[in-house]
Amino acid sequence: MPEALIVDAVRTPIGRGRPGGLWSGVHPADLLAAALRHLVARTGVDPVAIEDVIAGCVSQAGEQTFNLARTAVLAAGWPESVPAVTIDRQCGSSQQAVHFAAQAVMAGTADLVVACGVESMSRVPLGSSRGGADPFGPGLRRRYQDRLVDQGLAAELIAARWAMPRPVLDAIAVRSHQRAAAATAAGHFAADLVPVAELGPEPRPVGPAVADEGIRPETTLERLQALAPAFWSPERAARYPGIGWVVTAGNASQISDGAAAVLVASPAAVARHRLRPRARVRALAVVGSDPVLMLTGVVPATRAVLARAGLGVDDIGCFEVNEAFAPVVQLWQQEFGVEAERVNVHGGAIALGHPLGASGARLLTTLVGALEQRAQRFGLQVMCEGGGLANATVVERLPAAG
Repeated sequence: MPEALIVDAVRTPIGRGRPGGLWSGVHPADLLAAALRHLVARTGVDPVAIEDVIAGCVSQAGEQTFNLARTAVLAAGWPESVPAVTIDRQCGSSQQAVHFAAQAVMAGTADLVVACGVESMSRVPLGSSRGGADPFGPGLRRRYQDRLVDQGLAAELIAARWAMPRPVLDAIAVRSHQRAAAATAAGHFAADLVPVAELGPEPRPVGPAVADEGIRPETTLERLQALAPAFWSPERAARYPGIGWVVTAGNASQISDGAAAVLVASPAAVARHRLRPRARVRALAVVGSDPVLMLTGVVPATRAVLARAGLGVDDIGCFEVNEAFAPVVQLWQQEFGVEAERVNVHGGAIALGHPLGASGARLLTTLVGALEQRAQRFGLQVMCEGGGLANATVVERLPAAG
């Protein structure tokens, strides 16, 4: 079976997902197109050789409809012969795109595939794809009665069940901002970023890369402690008396705009195109979990992918656990006992932001870079997802070519 090799991974700087944010004036297809162009410019691959483009996008409404991946491929100026498809596995959409790309390569049905993702939450707000309709239907509601909740309340339920105090969760947020700021200052993200200082009607890479917009180096525990709970209401407090209401805007991921792209290749394609892969895909896993708690799938997904890789937590040099909400990271650390020094070493979505459809590929981009910077062999990324799902991926860093 052919190996799936990660040739390169890039991302845009992440902008705040609101009017006036870094990318709020840019169509999401053009934002993704910039990442696609930069990916082939860095690797030297002729896009005519790319056999498929798989893009994650969550809110497929308005500007993010009509197969956004295909629109971005054409907007990037790639040949019309390059196919593309847009997928939705909620927050894990572009991580699932990487899985589909790797599986195509390992199955021998493709040699060169781009996995990518984009989300413009400033232009297509979270929840837009519902269109005011009920996405669940009577069958699902009969099964779960009135227990289905939004992700914020699910994070509160997790914090209550696993007895997570507010200061512990706020400390995760402070650490995220501190690490992201330090990584930026040290230039650790420089190689990841698409140099798009501006994007217009005819987007093109220009100028130096700008920094991620959501990082707040001045964040302190005292400032976070002053924030009000984000998901409290009198009605919810009456219904859930056991909840401590510890989730705030400060210890949850940011609403963001961004794009990321990964080139996945077979060994034959690497030789044919004279590429230098940076990592190989070691194992993949996806699981379902309780759709009420919703965000706990990171635990069984991690166990599943480690088992498939034949590895233990002590073998992993760097972990990327998506910081959708601080209770998710805390739950994962409580379950696996991994020291914080190996988890989200360059910060996470609390500081960097969470452009939903792009986050899986963004995490992989950050993970591969961290493995190289720290000379670690194995990395693991895991993502909680709406509806009670989780993706997990183990990658192995390859030595740099001499």
